[in-house]
Amino acid sequence: MFRFFAIRVLRAVLTIALVVTFAFIVLRLSGDAAYSIMGDNASPEAMAAFRREWGLDQPLWMQYLQYFVAIFHGELGQSMRGGGPALDLVLSRIPATLMLTLPALLMKLAIGIPAGIYAALHRDSVIDRAVMVTAVAGYTVPSFVLGLVLVQLLAIWLAWLPTGGAGGPLHLILPIITLGVGGAAVLARFVRSAMLEVLSQPYIRTASAKGIPWAAVVSGHALPNAAIPTVTIVGFMVGNLIAGSVVVESVFSWPGLGNLLVVSVTARDLAVVQCILLLVAAAMVLSNLTVDFLYGFLDPRLANANSSGGR
Repeated sequence: MFRFFAIRVLRAVLTIALVVTFAFIVLRLSGDAAYSIMGDNASPEAMAAFRREWGLDQPLWMQYLQYFVAIFHGELGQSMRGGGPALDLVLSRIPATLMLTLPALLMKLAIGIPAGIYAALHRDSVIDRAVMVTAVAGYTVPSFVLGLVLVQLLAIWLAWLPTGGAGGPLHLILPIITLGVGGAAVLARFVRSAMLEVLSQPYIRTASAKGIPWAAVVSGHALPNAAIPTVTIVGFMVGNLIAGSVVVESVFSWPGLGNLLVVSVTARDLAVVQCILLLVAAAMVLSNLTVDFLYGFLDPRLANANSSGGR
Protein backbone atom coordinates (compact mmCIF):
# COMPACT_ATOMS: atom_id res chain seq x y z
CA MET A 1 0.00 0.00 0.00
CA PHE A 2 2.83 2.42 0.85
CA ARG A 3 4.53 1.73 -2.48
CA PHE A 4 1.23 2.31 -4.29
CA PHE A 5 0.84 5.76 -2.73
CA ALA A 6 4.54 6.66 -3.08
CA ILE A 7 4.50 5.92 -6.82
CA ARG A 8 1.39 8.07 -7.27
CA VAL A 9 2.93 11.00 -5.38
CA LEU A 10 6.11 10.79 -7.46
CA ARG A 11 4.08 10.74 -10.67
CA ALA A 12 2.09 13.75 -9.49
CA VAL A 13 5.26 15.76 -8.84
CA LEU A 14 6.72 14.82 -12.23
CA THR A 15 3.47 15.73 -13.98
CA ILE A 16 3.42 19.19 -12.42
CA ALA A 17 7.07 19.70 -13.38
CA LEU A 18 6.35 18.72 -16.99
CA VAL A 19 3.32 21.02 -17.20
CA VAL A 20 5.28 23.95 -15.79
CA THR A 21 8.16 23.27 -18.19
CA PHE A 22 5.86 23.07 -21.20
CA ALA A 23 4.07 26.30 -20.26
CA PHE A 24 7.37 28.10 -19.63
CA ILE A 25 8.83 27.17 -23.02
CA VAL A 26 5.67 27.78 -25.05
CA LEU A 27 5.05 31.21 -23.49
CA ARG A 28 8.55 32.40 -24.32
CA LEU A 29 8.70 30.95 -27.82
CA SER A 30 5.26 32.26 -28.83
CA GLY A 31 6.23 35.95 -28.81
CA ASP A 32 8.11 38.78 -27.18
CA ALA A 33 6.47 40.05 -23.99
CA ALA A 34 8.25 43.39 -24.36
CA TYR A 35 6.17 44.29 -27.43
CA SER A 36 2.90 43.35 -25.72
CA ILE A 37 3.65 45.29 -22.52
CA MET A 38 5.57 48.27 -23.93
CA GLY A 39 3.74 48.68 -27.23
CA ASP A 40 5.04 49.14 -30.77
CA ASN A 41 5.87 52.81 -30.17
CA ALA A 42 8.46 52.10 -27.47
CA SER A 43 12.06 52.89 -28.38
CA PRO A 44 14.64 50.10 -28.83
CA GLU A 45 16.41 51.37 -25.70
CA ALA A 46 13.21 51.09 -23.64
CA MET A 47 12.61 47.59 -25.03
CA ALA A 48 16.14 46.54 -24.11
CA ALA A 49 15.77 47.99 -20.61
CA PHE A 50 12.49 46.14 -20.12
CA ARG A 51 14.05 42.85 -21.17
CA ARG A 52 16.98 43.39 -18.81
CA GLU A 53 14.67 44.26 -15.91
CA TRP A 54 12.63 41.07 -16.34
CA GLY A 55 15.52 38.81 -17.31
CA LEU A 56 14.21 38.25 -20.83
CA ASP A 57 17.62 39.04 -22.33
CA GLN A 58 19.14 35.94 -20.78
CA PRO A 59 19.34 32.54 -22.51
CA LEU A 60 16.20 30.45 -22.26
CA TRP A 61 17.90 27.72 -20.23
CA MET A 62 19.06 30.28 -17.64
CA GLN A 63 15.57 31.79 -17.38
CA TYR A 64 14.18 28.29 -16.90
CA LEU A 65 16.70 27.44 -14.19
CA GLN A 66 16.08 30.69 -12.33
CA TYR A 67 12.33 30.14 -12.54
CA PHE A 68 12.52 26.69 -10.97
CA VAL A 69 14.89 27.90 -8.25
CA ALA A 70 12.41 30.71 -7.48
CA ILE A 71 9.54 28.18 -7.26
CA PHE A 72 11.42 26.15 -4.67
CA HIS A 73 11.86 29.36 -2.66
CA GLY A 74 8.15 30.17 -2.91
CA GLU A 75 8.65 33.02 -5.41
CA LEU A 76 6.36 32.92 -8.44
CA GLY A 77 7.43 36.22 -9.97
CA GLN A 78 6.02 39.70 -10.39
CA SER A 79 3.25 40.84 -12.68
CA MET A 80 4.67 42.74 -15.66
CA ARG A 81 1.48 44.77 -15.95
CA GLY A 82 0.70 45.60 -12.32
CA GLY A 83 4.13 45.22 -10.78
CA GLY A 84 2.87 43.31 -7.72
CA PRO A 85 3.47 39.65 -6.84
CA ALA A 86 1.80 37.36 -9.36
CA LEU A 87 0.73 34.96 -6.63
CA ASP A 88 -1.12 37.70 -4.73
CA LEU A 89 -3.01 38.67 -7.88
CA VAL A 90 -3.95 35.05 -8.60
CA LEU A 91 -5.01 34.36 -5.01
CA SER A 92 -7.24 37.44 -5.03
CA ARG A 93 -9.26 35.91 -7.91
CA ILE A 94 -9.70 32.44 -6.38
CA PRO A 95 -12.75 33.32 -4.20
CA ALA A 96 -14.66 34.56 -7.23
CA THR A 97 -13.88 31.37 -9.14
CA LEU A 98 -14.86 29.18 -6.20
CA MET A 99 -18.21 30.99 -6.03
CA LEU A 100 -18.94 29.46 -9.43
CA THR A 101 -17.10 26.15 -9.41
CA LEU A 102 -18.20 24.77 -6.04
CA PRO A 103 -21.97 25.25 -6.62
CA ALA A 104 -21.48 23.92 -10.17
CA LEU A 105 -19.81 20.79 -8.78
CA LEU A 106 -22.64 20.27 -6.31
CA MET A 107 -25.10 20.71 -9.16
CA LYS A 108 -23.31 18.06 -11.22
CA LEU A 109 -23.36 15.59 -8.33
CA ALA A 110 -26.93 16.33 -7.24
CA ILE A 111 -28.32 15.89 -10.77
CA GLY A 112 -25.94 13.49 -12.47
CA ILE A 113 -25.65 10.69 -9.90
CA PRO A 114 -29.38 10.24 -9.12
CA ALA A 115 -30.29 10.57 -12.80
CA GLY A 116 -27.74 7.95 -13.81
CA ILE A 117 -28.85 5.52 -11.09
CA TYR A 118 -32.53 5.96 -11.94
CA ALA A 119 -31.88 5.51 -15.67
CA ALA A 120 -29.93 2.29 -15.03
CA LEU A 121 -32.63 0.87 -12.77
CA HIS A 122 -35.31 1.73 -15.39
CA ARG A 123 -33.44 0.74 -18.52
CA ASP A 124 -35.17 1.45 -21.84
CA SER A 125 -37.84 3.56 -20.13
CA VAL A 126 -38.81 7.06 -21.20
CA ILE A 127 -36.70 8.51 -18.38
CA ASP A 128 -33.72 6.42 -19.46
CA ARG A 129 -33.98 7.63 -23.04
CA ALA A 130 -34.38 11.23 -21.87
CA VAL A 131 -31.25 10.93 -19.71
CA MET A 132 -29.23 9.52 -22.59
CA VAL A 133 -30.39 12.21 -25.03
CA THR A 134 -29.59 14.92 -22.50
CA ALA A 135 -26.20 13.34 -21.78
CA VAL A 136 -25.26 13.32 -25.45
CA ALA A 137 -26.38 16.93 -25.83
CA GLY A 138 -24.48 17.98 -22.70
CA TYR A 139 -21.34 16.26 -23.94
CA THR A 140 -21.42 17.68 -27.47
CA VAL A 141 -22.58 21.27 -26.87
CA PRO A 142 -19.61 23.52 -25.94
CA SER A 143 -19.98 25.48 -22.72
CA PHE A 144 -19.67 28.86 -24.45
CA VAL A 145 -22.53 27.95 -26.80
CA LEU A 146 -24.71 26.89 -23.87
CA GLY A 147 -23.79 30.11 -22.06
CA LEU A 148 -24.71 32.28 -25.02
CA VAL A 149 -28.02 30.44 -25.45
CA LEU A 150 -28.86 30.95 -21.77
CA VAL A 151 -27.97 34.63 -22.01
CA GLN A 152 -30.17 35.06 -25.08
CA LEU A 153 -33.10 33.23 -23.51
CA LEU A 154 -33.05 34.17 -19.81
CA ALA A 155 -31.25 37.51 -19.86
CA ILE A 156 -32.25 39.16 -23.14
CA TRP A 157 -35.61 37.70 -24.15
CA LEU A 158 -37.13 37.11 -20.72
CA ALA A 159 -35.01 39.68 -18.83
CA TRP A 160 -35.01 37.52 -15.72
CA LEU A 161 -31.28 37.58 -15.08
CA PRO A 162 -28.32 39.89 -15.79
CA THR A 163 -26.24 39.15 -18.86
CA GLY A 164 -22.94 39.12 -16.98
CA GLY A 165 -20.63 40.85 -14.56
CA ALA A 166 -20.39 40.51 -10.79
CA GLY A 167 -22.94 42.04 -8.47
CA GLY A 168 -25.63 40.25 -6.51
CA PRO A 169 -26.62 36.58 -6.30
CA LEU A 170 -28.51 36.80 -9.59
CA HIS A 171 -25.18 37.22 -11.42
CA LEU A 172 -24.15 33.74 -10.27
CA ILE A 173 -27.08 31.80 -11.71
CA LEU A 174 -26.22 31.72 -15.42
CA PRO A 175 -22.49 30.91 -15.00
CA ILE A 176 -23.25 28.16 -12.48
CA ILE A 177 -25.89 26.59 -14.73
CA THR A 178 -23.50 26.76 -17.70
CA LEU A 179 -20.73 25.04 -15.72
CA GLY A 180 -23.02 22.50 -14.09
CA VAL A 181 -25.47 21.30 -16.76
CA GLY A 182 -22.96 19.76 -19.16
CA GLY A 183 -21.05 18.01 -16.38
CA ALA A 184 -24.26 16.68 -14.84
CA ALA A 185 -25.26 15.14 -18.16
CA VAL A 186 -21.86 13.49 -18.64
CA LEU A 187 -21.87 12.20 -15.06
CA ALA A 188 -25.38 10.76 -15.48
CA ARG A 189 -24.31 8.85 -18.55
CA PHE A 190 -21.20 7.51 -16.84
CA VAL A 191 -23.06 6.48 -13.67
CA ARG A 192 -25.70 4.75 -15.78
CA SER A 193 -23.04 2.72 -17.60
CA ALA A 194 -21.28 1.82 -14.34
CA MET A 195 -24.54 0.74 -12.73
CA LEU A 196 -25.60 -1.35 -15.74
CA GLU A 197 -22.26 -3.13 -15.76
CA VAL A 198 -22.54 -3.93 -12.05
CA LEU A 199 -26.18 -5.03 -12.34
CA SER A 200 -25.19 -7.56 -15.01
CA GLN A 201 -22.69 -9.30 -12.73
CA PRO A 202 -23.41 -12.84 -11.46
CA TYR A 203 -23.29 -11.88 -7.79
CA ILE A 204 -26.21 -9.48 -8.32
CA ARG A 205 -28.29 -12.29 -9.79
CA THR A 206 -27.18 -14.59 -6.97
CA ALA A 207 -28.22 -12.06 -4.34
CA SER A 208 -31.63 -11.67 -5.99
CA ALA A 209 -32.04 -15.46 -6.23
CA LYS A 210 -31.45 -15.75 -2.49
CA GLY A 211 -34.55 -13.65 -1.89
CA ILE A 212 -32.76 -10.47 -0.81
CA PRO A 213 -35.04 -7.47 -1.46
CA TRP A 214 -34.13 -5.62 -4.64
CA ALA A 215 -33.63 -2.35 -2.75
CA ALA A 216 -31.12 -4.08 -0.47
CA VAL A 217 -29.32 -5.58 -3.46
CA VAL A 218 -29.01 -2.18 -5.09
CA SER A 219 -27.91 -0.31 -1.96
CA GLY A 220 -25.70 -3.06 -0.53
CA HIS A 221 -24.07 -4.47 -3.68
CA ALA A 222 -24.67 -2.43 -6.82
CA LEU A 223 -24.09 1.10 -5.54
CA PRO A 224 -20.81 0.43 -3.65
CA ASN A 225 -19.29 -1.37 -6.65
CA ALA A 226 -20.49 1.26 -9.14
CA ALA A 227 -18.97 3.96 -6.91
CA ILE A 228 -15.41 2.84 -7.69
CA PRO A 229 -15.39 3.77 -11.42
CA THR A 230 -17.61 6.79 -10.72
CA VAL A 231 -14.90 8.23 -8.49
CA THR A 232 -12.71 8.55 -11.59
CA ILE A 233 -15.05 10.82 -13.51
CA VAL A 234 -15.85 12.90 -10.40
CA GLY A 235 -12.14 13.36 -9.72
CA PHE A 236 -11.60 14.46 -13.29
CA MET A 237 -14.45 16.96 -12.99
CA VAL A 238 -13.04 18.43 -9.79
CA GLY A 239 -9.63 18.91 -11.37
CA ASN A 240 -11.14 20.36 -14.53
CA LEU A 241 -13.33 22.93 -12.79
CA ILE A 242 -10.78 25.76 -12.89
CA ALA A 243 -9.84 24.99 -16.49
CA GLY A 244 -13.50 24.88 -17.44
CA SER A 245 -14.16 28.22 -15.81
CA VAL A 246 -11.90 30.00 -18.34
CA VAL A 247 -14.52 30.02 -21.08
CA VAL A 248 -17.49 30.58 -18.78
CA GLU A 249 -15.91 33.52 -16.97
CA SER A 250 -15.03 35.11 -20.30
CA VAL A 251 -18.58 34.72 -21.59
CA PHE A 252 -20.13 36.23 -18.46
CA SER A 253 -17.33 38.74 -17.65
CA TRP A 254 -16.88 37.14 -14.25
CA PRO A 255 -13.75 38.44 -12.41
CA GLY A 256 -12.21 35.06 -11.56
CA LEU A 257 -9.13 33.07 -12.47
CA GLY A 258 -10.39 32.18 -15.93
CA ASN A 259 -10.96 35.80 -16.85
CA LEU A 260 -7.55 36.75 -15.43
CA LEU A 261 -5.89 34.03 -17.49
CA VAL A 262 -7.40 35.29 -20.74
CA VAL A 263 -6.38 38.88 -19.98
CA SER A 264 -2.87 37.85 -18.93
CA VAL A 265 -2.29 35.69 -22.00
CA THR A 266 -3.39 38.55 -24.24
CA ALA A 267 -1.10 40.99 -22.42
CA ARG A 268 1.79 38.47 -22.28
CA ASP A 269 2.02 38.81 -18.49
CA LEU A 270 4.27 35.77 -18.17
CA ALA A 271 4.49 35.42 -14.39
CA VAL A 272 0.70 35.58 -13.93
CA VAL A 273 0.02 33.07 -16.70
CA GLN A 274 2.64 30.68 -15.31
CA CYS A 275 1.21 31.03 -11.81
CA ILE A 276 -2.33 30.23 -12.98
CA LEU A 277 -1.19 27.26 -15.05
CA LEU A 278 0.79 25.96 -12.09
CA LEU A 279 -2.30 26.24 -9.91
CA VAL A 280 -4.53 24.52 -12.50
CA ALA A 281 -2.01 21.71 -12.98
CA ALA A 282 -1.68 21.26 -9.22
CA ALA A 283 -5.47 21.15 -8.81
CA MET A 284 -5.90 18.53 -11.54
CA VAL A 285 -2.99 16.40 -10.32
CA LEU A 286 -4.19 16.64 -6.73
CA SER A 287 -7.68 15.52 -7.71
CA ASN A 288 -6.27 12.56 -9.66
CA LEU A 289 -4.00 11.73 -6.73
CA THR A 290 -7.01 11.80 -4.41
CA VAL A 291 -8.82 9.43 -6.78
CA ASP A 292 -5.87 7.03 -6.63
CA PHE A 293 -5.91 7.17 -2.84
CA LEU A 294 -9.65 6.54 -2.78
CA TYR A 295 -9.13 3.57 -5.07
CA GLY A 296 -6.63 2.16 -2.63
CA PHE A 297 -9.04 2.53 0.28
CA LEU A 298 -12.18 1.44 -1.56
CA ASP A 299 -10.55 -1.66 -2.99
CA PRO A 300 -7.11 -2.54 -1.52
CA ARG A 301 -6.80 -5.27 -4.16
CA LEU A 302 -6.27 -2.58 -6.80
CA ALA A 303 -3.42 -1.04 -4.82
CA ASN A 304 -1.75 -4.41 -4.25
CA ALA A 305 -2.16 -5.44 -7.88
CA ASN A 306 -0.83 -2.14 -9.22
CA SER A 307 2.12 -2.10 -6.84
CA SER A 308 3.11 -5.68 -7.58
CA GLY A 309 2.57 -5.19 -11.29
CA GLY A 310 4.94 -2.21 -11.38
CA ARG A 311 2.49 0.10 -13.04
